[in-house]
Amino acid sequence: MIETQDKQLILGAGFVGLGMAQALKAANIPYDQVDASDDIGGNWHHGVYETAHIISSKTVTEFTHFPMPADYPPFPSARQLHAYLHSFADHFELKAAIELQRCVTHIHPIENNRWQVTFQNGETRIYKGVVLCNGHHWCKRFPDFKGTFTGPILHSKDYHRPSQLQGKRVLVIGGGNSACDIAAEAARVSEKAFLSLRDSVWFIPKSFAGVAVADLAQIWMPEWFQRLITHGIIRLAFGTHASYGLPQPQHRLFEKHPTLNNEVPYYLRHGRITPKPEVDYLEGDRVHFVDGSVETVDLIVCATGFHLAYPFLPPALQRVNGAMVECYGGAFLPDYKGLAFVGWGQARGGVGSLIAAYGPLFARLLQLQDQIAVPLGLVFKQIGTPLPTTHLSDPQQVFRQLYLLRWGWPWLEHRAKGIDRRIGAFANQPLLELGAIALNADPRANALR
Repeated sequence: MIETQDKQLILGAGFVGLGMAQALKAANIPYDQVDASDDIGGNWHHGVYETAHIISSKTVTEFTHFPMPADYPPFPSARQLHAYLHSFADHFELKAAIELQRCVTHIHPIENNRWQVTFQNGETRIYKGVVLCNGHHWCKRFPDFKGTFTGPILHSKDYHRPSQLQGKRVLVIGGGNSACDIAAEAARVSEKAFLSLRDSVWFIPKSFAGVAVADLAQIWMPEWFQRLITHGIIRLAFGTHASYGLPQPQHRLFEKHPTLNNEVPYYLRHGRITPKPEVDYLEGDRVHFVDGSVETVDLIVCATGFHLAYPFLPPALQRVNGAMVECYGGAFLPDYKGLAFVGWGQARGGVGSLIAAYGPLFARLLQLQDQIAVPLGLVFKQIGTPLPTTHLSDPQQVFRQLYLLRWGWPWLEHRAKGIDRRIGAFANQPLLELGAIALNADPRANALR
């Protein structure tokens, strides 16, 4: 067995995993890093379509301490993002610690506060801690359709290029960024494009007056002020939903992940996309909608999101509640130390700038954990940090919280050591290795690809 008992294991080598690896390396914290794919980059390697571009600007998406190339456009392509992540890994010499095509099947706590990790090939290793950065764009979620459909049903993750839509009558289900990107591509190349929305969405332009909308928010802006500005931009750029044959959204702006898209409103006005309400049931090649309308369709693309899943953890450590992980301080459990859930939330903006700010503090938290017996999650719970109530976050609020944490670090360290003295000895409860947790995914998914 490889000697790893004094190392952290970073699971995942995407945007978040690479950022955390760089932070741990800078803090001289020994670690290994594994990824199940054949290359680094996570979703930007294996999970996006060929024509994808980022929706946030490069300014907020890049790692603050490693800017993207000056010749990159404000909204780089998937290929450019993947190349950028390779440059980041090369610059900080991260690749030597990365093992690719290493699928983890089980992670469970054992004696002496260590964690046993089992790989798909049967190898086991023991680690001091595990940092979960395996992402949330891989466990596909499908609608629970009534009836049967004779054509293909794809998940957006299985959509790769416009030729899949060429000359077909395409129904895209969903109102998120992937759904709208695919609907816009269908508007260009398909015979007919339909966009089914269970609830209307707030379309936010990617840029306004030549400036990326994501760049307008500043750290001092509370969310209500950002919402006010964005409402003004939406009204000036697009007008009202009624102008596009759409109902008013039934949720407040920012209560759902924002949809940054200029093209869908454009194609709605040109008749290249037909808006439809929620699907009622399927019947052969006909799709019935809840308003009573019926359309003949050749292909259904479900851009209906993903399940947040950690199938390699035992049942006692399954802390997922919907789209959230029930952890304190954004990453830590109150009853186990050495396991961190990182990157499970969705920020309203680019991830690189957030990880650049969070990574060094996370490394300091791991070093603080070495100084106390009780779990960091218990410390955060004891000082009054609440459990998350949403998977969405305002980046500016996160930046303010991280600033306060840096400023108040002596206080946190003092409180953590006081709580540790008061509670006394603590040890993780070992758990038996069990079979992988079955995912709540549509069993038809493979057959329908």
